[in-house]
This record gives sequence, structure tokens and C-alpha cells, in this order.
Amino acid sequence: MLIFKLPVKLTLLVLAAIAAGVLWQQAQLSVLALSRIDPVPETRAMVAEERYADAADYLDFFMAYDYVNQDPAAQALHAEIEAVRSSVSYQAGKLSEGLLNGTSDETVGQAASVITDLFVIGDIRDLAKQATNLAQGEDVDEVITALATIGLVATAAQLASGAATAATAGAAAPSVAASTTAKGGIIILKTARKLGKLPPWLGKAIIQGAKTVKQTKKLDAVTDLFSDVYRLAKTRGGLNLLSKTTDAASLRRMAKLADTFGDQSATLYRIGGNSFVRAAERAGDLGVDSIKLAATYGKGGLHVLDKVGALRFAKFTARGSKMVYKGDVIHLLARLFVNVPDWVLYFLVALGAFVWVPWRWLGRLRKNGQAKPGFDRSVRPVITR
Repeated sequence: MLIFKLPVKLTLLVLAAIAAGVLWQQAQLSVLALSRIDPVPETRAMVAEERYADAADYLDFFMAYDYVNQDPAAQALHAEIEAVRSSVSYQAGKLSEGLLNGTSDETVGQAASVITDLFVIGDIRDLAKQATNLAQGEDVDEVITALATIGLVATAAQLASGAATAATAGAAAPSVAASTTAKGGIIILKTARKLGKLPPWLGKAIIQGAKTVKQTKKLDAVTDLFSDVYRLAKTRGGLNLLSKTTDAASLRRMAKLADTFGDQSATLYRIGGNSFVRAAERAGDLGVDSIKLAATYGKGGLHVLDKVGALRFAKFTARGSKMVYKGDVIHLLARLFVNVPDWVLYFLVALGAFVWVPWRWLGRLRKNGQAKPGFDRSVRPVITR
């Protein structure tokens, strides 16, 4: 048979050895097959859309790594973004956004928005605007109205709790904290609504909660919900994370994620999506720094990290960085091998072993065994005396 010819057997032996090696080093090949993200094109796209705050957050995350911070193109782009953001005209525009619209993607505008909304000014402004819409026959935003209603109750609670705290030497401090948390949650929810980033499920929950708050004059019905929202409010890009939630449980996961990764949470989610969320849930085992490193390789990096663990991922990436002088050859070979299905690899190993089994020798050995005369127990030996 052709399969038992020596050249074919040698070829199959080589393929079997390669397949066995791929199976043995599958984890390392998975890392070597990864490509690191070049953040410059994506950042330039954001700059073209004048989303300077988002562009800065995205590029700043990658600037922590040598392969980006030593890139002249990335350095120039980073300087360009910082020059725009630090200009007086840009800061004035963002301040105006926060004061007049209650929305902004920059700190100065967000601070102005917070100032108006922390006090009763913002809630009265929003209620007056919705009343004007109603009088003119225009659509009334039920969510904004509900948030403003809750805001008025929270402001009243703050004033009452503040007075009670002074009178009771601090015993009423928890009530002050609860009302402050509610106000913080209201601020981010109003902004999310105005920017179209409030998920439908949350809008319904707010309207329902406002009805209860209006009846009871207490914030208990929305305390847990607003507490999680407030945790997101303290994080840059929290609105983007909020927009991805689907229910109260996912909101709590996002809030916990934001607590762990801080201002880089939104950028990491932008890079990894649900792969990042899954990795973040194991942050205690994988480590925050390992997850950030894996994110520089995109979703694939986060998937491999989750599969091989933090120690092996760090070891394999370190080895990969030492192989960079070999160019794209290693990367291309790794991508080729890692995409071969496991069943194909096992088949090649089995086939290589099969053709090198000495079938002819085993066949002759079997025939020789069958040709030997058997011992007949019915024949008794003749004993001569």
C-alpha cells in the first residue's frame, strides 16, 4: 500500500510530531498567535468626531505600555489631544455644556452639571422644561420628570437630615449619606437620558420608583438602585457602562467592575466587551494588571488569559516579546497551528503511530505461533521398563 511506502511514512511521522507539539504547546501558541492593538487609528477616528475626552481616555490606557509610548505617531497624537483639551476655548465650551444642558464629557462641564443638580436648581429647571413642553403640546419626558421628582425629595431629605445630624451630634449621618447617594445617582441618570444612554429597563424602574417616592416621601424604593448607579457615576465613562446593562443584576456587576478598574473601566469594556466582564469577575484570581495586559491584545487576549491563567499568560507573553526579532513568521505559524481543530491533530498523531507499527513482523510472529505443534493431553507417554 502507498501509505506504507517509506517517503509517505516519513512525511506522516513529521506531521504527527508537529501535531503532537502543537497539542503540547497549545497554550503558548495561543498567546503567540495574538496581535497587540494599535490604538492610533481608533484614536484618530475619535478626534475626527471631536470626541477628545474619549480619545484621551482610550489612548492613555495604551500609553502605559512601551510598544505604544515609544511610538512617535502615538506621542504626537497624545500631545495634539492634550493641547486641544487644555485650550481656553475648549474648556469654556464644556463649561457651558454643563451649565446649560446638564451634560458634558469633560470634568469642568460635569462639575458645572453637578453643581446645578446637587442643589434644587437642576430639578426645578428640568421640571419647568417638561411643564413648558406639556403646555406647548410637545412630548413630556416621563423619565426626566420622574428623576426631577425624586431629586426634590432627595434635596428635602438632605436638608432635614443635615439639621437632624447637627441636632443629634451625628446620629442621623446615614440619612445624609443616603440622600447624597441618591442625588449622585440622579445626576448620572439625567445625563444618561439626555445623551440617549439610559437602557429601557432602567427608565421603567425609575418611573415606577418615582411613584413610590412621591407617595411615601422616602427614598427607600430607589436606594439600592441609585447606590449602584452612583458607583458608576464616580467613574469616567460610567455612562457607557450604564448603557450596556440589562437589569439590576447586570448593573450591580458593572458597578463592582467600576470599583475594581476605576477610570479605565469604560476603555477596557470598549476593548473587550463581555470578554472583559467575564475576566473582571475573576479579577481576584487573574489580577487587575494581568487583565489590563491581556486587554492590549483585544478580546482574544482576554479569552486566552481566562483559559490559561495569569501566571502562564505572563510567562508566554514574556517569551513572545523575546521572539519579536523573528518578525511575523512566528506569529503567522502560531495563528496557523492554533486554528487547526484538535480532532485533526489527534488524527495525525494516531495515523503517524499507525503507519510505523511493524505490522509485517507482528503478522509473521502470529503465523509462527500458530504453526507450532500443540501438546495433546489425551496421549499418554509410553514408559518402558
